[in-house]
Amino acid sequence: MDFIDQLLEKLKDWARRIVDALLGPEAAPEAELIPIPVDERPYRR
Repeated sequence: MDFIDQLLEKLKDWARRIVDALLGPEAAPEAELIPIPVDERPYRR
């Protein structure tokens, strides 16, 4: 029974590798941009 479990684990690993190779790794969601406050007032001297 141990042999069958090992075989199934290897098959799962191979299947996962094939899917990753064909479709690419799962896409991570794009990070949201953080607004940075900018002081746009003109300086007077």
